[in-house]
Amino acid sequence: MPYKTLLKQYWGYDNFRGIQEEIIRSIAAGRDTLGLMPTGGGKSITFQVPALAMEGLCIVVTPLIALMKDQVANLRRRGIRALAIYSGMTHEQILVTLENCIFGNYKLLYVSPERLSTELFLTKLRRMKVSMITVDESHCISQWGYDFRPAYLNIASLRQYLPHTPILALTATATPQVVKDIQQKLQFKAENVFKMSFERTNLAYMVRHTDNKPAELLRILTAIAGSAIVYVRSRRRTKEVAEWLQAQGISALYYHAGIDDAAKDQRQQLWRSDKARVIVATNAFGMGIDKADVRVVVHLDVPDSPEAYFQEAGRAGRDGLKAYAIILYNSSDKATLLQRIPRTFPDKAYIAKVYEDLQYYYQMAMGDGQGCVRAFDLFDFCQKFKHSSLLADKALRLIDQAGYLEYTEEQDHASSVSFAVRRDDLYHIYGLSNEVEGLLRILMRLYTGLFASQVHIDEREIATHLGKDVQWVHEQLKLLHQQRIVNYIPRKHTPYIIYTRARVETDDLRIPPAVYEERKARYETRIKAMVSYVTTDHECRSRQLLYYFGEHTESECGICDVCLRQQRSTTSTQSRQRLATLVLEALAKGPLEPSVLLSVLNQALHTPSAAATALEPSADAEPSADASTALPLSSPQLADLLRQLQEEGHIVLTHGMLSLKDK
Repeated sequence: MPYKTLLKQYWGYDNFRGIQEEIIRSIAAGRDTLGLMPTGGGKSITFQVPALAMEGLCIVVTPLIALMKDQVANLRRRGIRALAIYSGMTHEQILVTLENCIFGNYKLLYVSPERLSTELFLTKLRRMKVSMITVDESHCISQWGYDFRPAYLNIASLRQYLPHTPILALTATATPQVVKDIQQKLQFKAENVFKMSFERTNLAYMVRHTDNKPAELLRILTAIAGSAIVYVRSRRRTKEVAEWLQAQGISALYYHAGIDDAAKDQRQQLWRSDKARVIVATNAFGMGIDKADVRVVVHLDVPDSPEAYFQEAGRAGRDGLKAYAIILYNSSDKATLLQRIPRTFPDKAYIAKVYEDLQYYYQMAMGDGQGCVRAFDLFDFCQKFKHSSLLADKALRLIDQAGYLEYTEEQDHASSVSFAVRRDDLYHIYGLSNEVEGLLRILMRLYTGLFASQVHIDEREIATHLGKDVQWVHEQLKLLHQQRIVNYIPRKHTPYIIYTRARVETDDLRIPPAVYEERKARYETRIKAMVSYVTTDHECRSRQLLYYFGEHTESECGICDVCLRQQRSTTSTQSRQRLATLVLEALAKGPLEPSVLLSVLNQALHTPSAAATALEPSADAEPSADASTALPLSSPQLADLLRQLQEEGHIVLTHGMLSLKDK
């Protein structure tokens, strides 16, 4: 079926945008392809359309569970058969999903990079007919990139099993160096890059210097109507800022990685449906969140890389209408940014100490550990060994990248239930409401083995069958647990430590330059690039960002704070020159009192307010197309101009009368 026919049938669009069709034709022709498309550029279309057109299954590698779930749900609503495998699924659920990929005529399988190297996945992969492999957020494969994830290096191993299957790599943020590295790491048969301009002509980038960020945030949200995202760096601040905005009468919610899935889903939905105007979030919020009409993105804390900022700011104005991306900056932010370098790369002696303490934490003997998997409580570990949670987390990530262990993100473990009573006893329990009895019946209908062992359940599935919300199901199961009718273990998020090598002596721990010194130097470069961005007030903001990503342009955006300031300065200079000419022309006819001259000038100006606006430009407002709404030229403004003309030797003031100076 022709690509445009598929686009119209499933998405309702008549034509592709930008480079979408070029990428689709390249991957469909069997060529490894890298697509560089800014946030909102329509990346998903570039693999979903060819996946439908080609015979077989498209494997989509993506790091975010929320993104997988959202895209699979969206595809299913369009009648497209799609599946996902992610942490928290049982072995049986994963097995059924993989079998469906072999026999079920599914078109897309979303999978995390960590799953690619598991024995179960690779065994089933041999029996799948795979049309293409899509690597989303492909900058994560590059150690030169800002968000390197070692698990992405597993992707290239798929080439052994699928030597003739083309790879489509996609990213919204990559420097020229990262572009080359992505293709090398994914073993492209030939370099093949399609790139959209990163320029966002509808997005006004701005930096506001302020010592009162809350007040400035409130002023921005009051001035700019519509949906908003406010980014902060800490989970604690998301709640503080959201509650402060609520106290100011602005509907706001907070969001971070530590919130349970049900709350995340609820808050996203309230914000998407405009029942909450502002969402205050850490960088955990955004990827896969498809809301086109965000009018403003505000960063209360300066991001630590242009890549992160470009992606987060790019969530504004995806509908093509005017939008704003604003960083609030104060005098202490530069020092705070520079402090992130030693905090992200603690010294090697400290890293070795964390490694040693980890062995005592697990009572791991020398030479033991390889292949061991241990649940890890960072807070408990830091309490016992007197570590900063921030520094310990960074140290563990560096030990991970050096190859001694895997320090996983929080894994999502599904809820589980078993009956605490025998089946016969269940029918002799009195006092249960009809709704709770219905809940128990649904449990037994949907899941087997509940009387023998703990069984993983999905509260959303149960809620759908009962016509209730997820929170009601959760609360009823907790009550049944308290009544000792069921054993209910709610869903939880648990990080893990997986030993990839046996324990070594602390003195033998080696963190190589590629992991430490080289990456630290690149991180420092990105930090300094952000410092330059927020402190450079003479170069167009958009042009600064484009230059960082290797896109050179001589044009200016015309809508960032730097461009607007330059426009006001030019307008002010031109207005002064025009007024000076009018003053000299009026005095050429004879001496005048200043008050009379003021009246003559305001009569002579067809749009007197243009001069007033130019002489007293607002520091924040954009130049007005209709200047006639401002006030006429005032006495203080005229006095200032007259002083300048006197200093330049053009006019004199004698006995209260102004006249031209004799040459």
